[in-house]
Amino acid sequence: MTFAQAIALALLQGVTELFPVSSLGQTILVPAVLQWHNINRADPTFLAFVTVLHLGTALALVIFYRKAWVRIVRALVGSIARGKLGSDPDEKLGWLLIVGSVPVGLLGVILKDPVRQFFGSAETAAIFLILNAFIMFFGEYLRRRQKAQLHRQDKPIVQLSWFQAAGVGVGQALALFPGISRSGASMVAGLLFDLNHEDAANYSFLLATPVILAAGLLEIGDLTGPGAHRVLVQAIVGGIVAGIAAYASVAFLVRYFKNNDLRPFGWYCLLFGAVCLALARMGVIR
Repeated sequence: MTFAQAIALALLQGVTELFPVSSLGQTILVPAVLQWHNINRADPTFLAFVTVLHLGTALALVIFYRKAWVRIVRALVGSIARGKLGSDPDEKLGWLLIVGSVPVGLLGVILKDPVRQFFGSAETAAIFLILNAFIMFFGEYLRRRQKAQLHRQDKPIVQLSWFQAAGVGVGQALALFPGISRSGASMVAGLLFDLNHEDAANYSFLLATPVILAAGLLEIGDLTGPGAHRVLVQAIVGGIVAGIAAYASVAFLVRYFKNNDLRPFGWYCLLFGAVCLALARMGVIR
């Protein structure tokens, strides 16, 4: 991987990690479309490189939500010290984030090795990207039907039940498959549990932060393996670039979801995924 390719992938990952278009799917498909055959996407050092990019994204999220995290951590410490849950909304939010992180943690351990085989396949990533589009389309359709036929009203994040928090976590775990968006799947779950788009996005981004950090710390050891030193500098610089891009992305998306929904991203995933699938079937990309 050249330095220019590393920076390009860092920008791509930083932007697409939070946009509901699957950053992992993009980092597989875009190099394939650009015919970057010098990059072995199935190599463990490539996954380690991508992991460091994720760490940059996680740090950007921590900085963006720093005031909320200070309140949440302080409230959680107080809750643990008392041995019970109080009336502070930040305590409830903190425990909702913990409960929501459990499914992705468990499924990540179970599915980590089986899903690695997908990382080298552009065709598989394209199929999952198309599936990601239909997840968002179907989620928006079900939400509109719930509001029209069942007259369900939006509720704040802290009114989620523990079961619903776990459900959003399961949605986030689907991002283990390249082409399925972490933010897209978890936002759809939040929308179906009666969050509005803005709250669903904020909860998704808060929930993603500890998961991305933990995954990055667990995978960073791959950068010390044989041959990994060749991408170490690229990974560090790429992580910084990805973090800057991610901060700009989350600032944009929080404003975007005040008045907009997921469907435009669904159309992008459907069209780009369909083109990549056709190219893969013709043998143009692999």
